[in-house]
Amino acid sequence: MEADEEKGNQPTFEQFEELTRGVQLPLPAIEHEILLVLAERLYAAYIEIRSSYPNIVEQGNEPEVTALMQARLNRLIDEDTLWRLLVTWVGRGVESISFDGSHLEKRPDLSIVLSGTERRLPLLVEAKIIDANTNKTIRNYCEEGLRRFVDGEYAWGNQEAFMIGYVRDGSTIEGELTPYLTRADQSDPHRLRLLNQPVRVGSPELDLARSSHQREFVYVSQEAVNAPGPIAIWHLWLS
Repeated sequence: MEADEEKGNQPTFEQFEELTRGVQLPLPAIEHEILLVLAERLYAAYIEIRSSYPNIVEQGNEPEVTALMQARLNRLIDEDTLWRLLVTWVGRGVESISFDGSHLEKRPDLSIVLSGTERRLPLLVEAKIIDANTNKTIRNYCEEGLRRFVDGEYAWGNQEAFMIGYVRDGSTIEGELTPYLTRADQSDPHRLRLLNQPVRVGSPELDLARSSHQREFVYVSQEAVNAPGPIAIWHLWLS
């Protein structure tokens, strides 16, 4: 989800300073096992909403599907003990700022507030429909989704984030995402700044992989040694 009308201005020190006051950036890495649990619950939530609302999941637009995901994930806090221990709240389209404050109304699709972590900088999730029949391609997934994390529009204070693909045409990470990243890296390594190709993680039933990407920006008002470093993107494709 993105506010297309919000074009951005000059970097603004004040918003960044207030948001990050008392926070050492980037935030500590989230444990691998916790991210696996989150991926499994995201998958389970999708299976449940697909069963309950097949027409929306199979034919609706991305905000309609993601709104169902948010509602299901928040309900899960009351129903699933482990999820309740890990997650405080899940927001949708919550406004955030870019790494230098030049954009004040960035709206990632889902914001997952984890227990015991910095609430001001939640774990972010961006979702895209993948359906060649309606021109929702892997290019859109990467250039209008993944790239936002690489460029510091989203998750600039975190070391990891999620990309979700709502797959409607049978595409897989191995068949579509990996080849696209290979071609993009060969043609313009600076664009997506690929460090490591997607590597499968988790159980076989999940189309789940992790890639890593370098980030070249530095935090305003902090020393250059506090650059964010790479970001690990957890790709979860749901079909």
